[in-house]
Amino acid sequence: METVITLLAGALLVAFGTLLIHRLNAQHDARIAAHRFGDPYPSLSRPPGHGNPRPPGRIADRRPTGTWP
Repeated sequence: METVITLLAGALLVAFGTLLIHRLNAQHDARIAAHRFGDPYPSLSRPPGHGNPRPPGRIADRRPTGTWP
């Protein structure tokens, strides 16, 4: 009898966990659908005429440092 109760409790826990994961995934999908991905972040927008900063110089153009031969 105890084995049957243990199996039923385990099955209920698995079903509850499955339901919880399903609801969390649905909530996450709703958040993704509501978000507008085309909008830039305000902190990353630059005024007109200011492009991206120059990338650093190539590594081969830099002087070696240290004493390694």
